[in-house]
Amino acid sequence: MTYQNLIKQLVQQSTLKTPRIIEAFKKVDRANFMLPEYQDQAAVDVPFPIGAGQTISQPTTVAFMIELLQPQRGDKILDIGAGSGWTSAILVEIVGAKGKVIAVEIIPEVYQFGKENIENAGYKNVEFLQADASGGLPQFAPFDGILGGASIPKIPEVLKKQLKIKGRLVMPVQDSIVRLEQIQKNKFKKEVFPYFAFVPMTGEYGQK
Repeated sequence: MTYQNLIKQLVQQSTLKTPRIIEAFKKVDRANFMLPEYQDQAAVDVPFPIGAGQTISQPTTVAFMIELLQPQRGDKILDIGAGSGWTSAILVEIVGAKGKVIAVEIIPEVYQFGKENIENAGYKNVEFLQADASGGLPQFAPFDGILGGASIPKIPEVLKKQLKIKGRLVMPVQDSIVRLEQIQKNKFKKEVFPYFAFVPMTGEYGQK
């Protein structure tokens, strides 16, 4: 199976549904964000190591989470635990030239890998930072969307405060994916989707 065939399969399964998200997945080849020894397996729907005990997530899971996030053209998105940069690149394609992605990775060697991948892909409207973003990045807030790539014990209040009204947060919490939408100031709609597995988030609000 090729990577493009995998995308077709995700569409047929209705994991990918939104046209602009589907197009972004087609444009961003997963192989370009994987270690050389795994690049020929980019179409395999499983996570792969990217160093330091971290992984590039399973395509099905990434598709599911981005569909929940529903980023729009022109949005400003915070990508926490950006890893290899694959998810960040997909988000950049979706938000377009007038949008912005703040991609953050705490682990130095993974940050370097992800930053180089993003630079090699030629993306300009993404800022790739090495920092602890488990509690967000208030200096860049507010965000239209916040996406988490690693599992956190609970969603910190400080992170929720960085969402715009109508902003959406999608993050693994323990063994579930949680989606929050701020429907009005300090009032959130919460949805929980269980039975997922992620590497644990590190940092101040991560796994102790």
